[in-house]
Amino acid sequence: MKITSIDAIQVMTAESVVAGVPWYPIIARVNTDEGISGIGEVGLAYGNAHQAGFGMLQDFAPLVVGMDPFDTEKIWEKLMNKTFWGQGGGTVVFGGISALDTALWDIKGKALGVPVYQLLGGKTNTRLRTYASQIQFDWGKQSNPLSEPTEYAEAALKAQKEGYDCIKVDPVGFNLEKQWVTTHEDWKLTGVLTQDKVRLAYQRVEAIRNACGPDMDIIIELHSFTDTNTAIQLGRKLADLNCFYFEEATTPLNTKLFSEIAREVKIPNAGGERIYSRWGYRPFLEERSLHIIQPDLGTCGGIGEGKKICDMARIYDIGVQIHVCGSPVATAAALHLETVIPNFVIHEHHAVALLDATINICKYDYQPVNGYFKVPEKPGIGQELTDETLEQARIVTIKE
Repeated sequence: MKITSIDAIQVMTAESVVAGVPWYPIIARVNTDEGISGIGEVGLAYGNAHQAGFGMLQDFAPLVVGMDPFDTEKIWEKLMNKTFWGQGGGTVVFGGISALDTALWDIKGKALGVPVYQLLGGKTNTRLRTYASQIQFDWGKQSNPLSEPTEYAEAALKAQKEGYDCIKVDPVGFNLEKQWVTTHEDWKLTGVLTQDKVRLAYQRVEAIRNACGPDMDIIIELHSFTDTNTAIQLGRKLADLNCFYFEEATTPLNTKLFSEIAREVKIPNAGGERIYSRWGYRPFLEERSLHIIQPDLGTCGGIGEGKKICDMARIYDIGVQIHVCGSPVATAAALHLETVIPNFVIHEHHAVALLDATINICKYDYQPVNGYFKVPEKPGIGQELTDETLEQARIVTIKE
């Protein structure tokens, strides 16, 4: 089998959960001379890097066309070591590598007639506990910015009624005017938090705890909006609410900062969506500054590299929650790895996955039932783009 062409696909029909924030899933479709194609996602749908991810696929594709898609290790090493910038890593470079690697695993599964999880070692986890992610956007088919603590409680109750026993919330993501903090300069979250902000964040989480009861696990999401000082300040305040873990408390560019937060905050430390490859994770694992890692298969290096990262984490008794914030392609890929690894903790079901615009990107709608997912059983990763998505997408094809 030989790779004959690669399509870089920018999905144009998606919809963001945050007004004004770009949302364009980028998909790699790898085509072969046997008529089998595989897909993988660049994990840069949100934020301000999707054009770079789209371009990265076009830069890397000529190096892969003509190769055997079963040679995933050889192709990964080529992209890492023979592209000059690969060894420097970073979001965009590893985004391109990730999408291509996942697409190759999809081809392997289809060619062999088996789901990818069977190629990774089979099922360790048959039911995948799932949490409702980003409650500050509300929960359901409509996305709404929330401000008042009562609104946070109501959103969490919606998820609880659907069977979720775990939710994730960013209690500092929106100010009182329901403006996303990255676009509102007055909402300062670094240095030292003023008491009104500490009080509001606490009240939002407290409202969820009081509404949903003691058995609802609550993940605190900070999106790295806070720094070490303010994360510790906030974490100490939230400690009595029995939170599940404390996510992205500051930038991952300095591992020592996470070590300090882990010492000072009595909530398990989590992070990883902006950490890439085994090399990027190594210091966090060795220092055990993260208790839960959250690699994104669209940026960490793909399914193959994700498996290696999770296996490394197992040595240090570190749990895994794959970061999922993309199209249904990202969801399917994550489920295949999560069903295999023994250190799986929980699956992230993002608010964007509930939107019809997201669901309609792909042919198959995988949703949890009573707070649990099952892995797709179709060959490959078990997902395909719809004809409508492809008709409206921006596509660049790289051939031999």
